[in-house]
Amino acid sequence: QLQLVESGGGLVQPGGSLRLSCAASGFSLDYYGIGWFRQSPGKEREGVACIAISGGSTNYADSVKGRFTISRDNAKNTVYLQMNSLKPEDTAIYYCAARWYYCSGSVPDYNYWGQGTQVTVSS
Repeated sequence: QLQLVESGGGLVQPGGSLRLSCAASGFSLDYYGIGWFRQSPGKEREGVACIAISGGSTNYADSVKGRFTISRDNAKNTVYLQMNSLKPEDTAIYYCAARWYYCSGSVPDYNYWGQGTQVTVSS
């Protein structure tokens, strides 16, 4: 069974950091582009960051550039999202998703999705 499982979410103060993990089971991430998305109440799911196969090209939403870093460890079959300088507006459920080969910021382009992990930035 193909599965993506996110972890690492939680409550953090503004200016703090979190590292999210996206672990795959049932398939290898080696040939998949991975995207991180987020969704807050009343808003559409939006792309945050993505990484192409084998640590190739990366892309970030303007709102997180310079604060978030996406990386992958194919040996661990895991992709990470390091989030620094967190702001209250980063509060959302964060999802990872996989698609064949390439990086994309578009929700319909992805075939596999995790269940999400809650990130709350609040003092």
